[in-house]
Amino acid sequence: MRFSLLSWICAAVVGAVGLTINAASAGDTLVFEPPKPGDHVKHIVLISGDEEYRSEETMPMLGKILSQKHGFKCTVLFAFGPNGAEYIDSNNSKGLRGMESLDSADLMIIATRFRRPDAEQAKHIAAFLNAGKPVIGLRTATHAFQGGEKIGDSLTYDQFGRQILGEQWVSHHGNHKVEGARSVVEPGAEHHVMLQGVSDIFAPSDVYGVTHLTDVDTILLRGAITESLDPASKTLVDDARNKPMQPLAWLHPYTAPNGKAGQSFCTTAGASVDFVDEDLRRLIVNASIHLTGGAVPEQADVDYVDPFYPTFFCFINEPDYYKTMNMKPDDFGLGKAPHRPDPPGNPAWPFRPTPDKE
Repeated sequence: MRFSLLSWICAAVVGAVGLTINAASAGDTLVFEPPKPGDHVKHIVLISGDEEYRSEETMPMLGKILSQKHGFKCTVLFAFGPNGAEYIDSNNSKGLRGMESLDSADLMIIATRFRRPDAEQAKHIAAFLNAGKPVIGLRTATHAFQGGEKIGDSLTYDQFGRQILGEQWVSHHGNHKVEGARSVVEPGAEHHVMLQGVSDIFAPSDVYGVTHLTDVDTILLRGAITESLDPASKTLVDDARNKPMQPLAWLHPYTAPNGKAGQSFCTTAGASVDFVDEDLRRLIVNASIHLTGGAVPEQADVDYVDPFYPTFFCFINEPDYYKTMNMKPDDFGLGKAPHRPDPPGNPAWPFRPTPDKE
């Protein structure tokens, strides 16, 4: 009896600790359940964490649309500050948490930049890829991770972009913060299901150089350099950089670390301000539905669930910026529309919603 009582007390303590740990872990992620959950709901994990393009703003916005309008369960992951900090810190390359969410995911959408997750987090990425599950990469996902550490047995962090998405970091092909990008449909891709309802996309984040795609890749869109960041600006038709135009969106058949085949989709558009364009939002929604085996609608609903106030892209070098902002995942939850001023030194870009324009 004495032994049983002691065992019960120990079990209760362990259980209480476990509950505490689980509660803290739950606070690190943002989960959007669909309005009508069912037995066959597909799960999308959206991974933010980059220093420049504000993926911590983009991923909750996309998660809301995909969950509330298209029936997915969506889990958004963030980078946090050092030493167990509870605030989001997109400058912390080692701050990613919550990769265990991938264990039940049907699709990964990733927009990280030069991250260095620990070995435990990397195990969950490897297991996801080794199952051959689909991946969508946005913008800096071509250089999502950095270093020689391994994802699985054979894939290093440095190799993720090239092997899983078909491309690595190459260059800015346009004049950054001066010239924008406009999508042009690749000949032969006009009727691809992922372009259903997608018109011209304008991305102020400019065109990336893309030089490593091969015949196995399916280019859907190319990016034409425009003369300015104004969505109405002209395409630089006679500019040699537009001859040929760089790939802007493509499908890539990947080989997982264990040799299993998988499918990815990548676009080098993806700054939070790029997603002011509803056709870019529709492209990602279409890709999510298609890659998880659903039927893409003729005109997917991509209206914002909550107002979206994206911050202009730039590096933030103030050491305590994110600590001072003290942003938490729940700040981006349903019914919330966070807004912060652009860091100094950015060009004025009046083509997005702001609280004072609502």
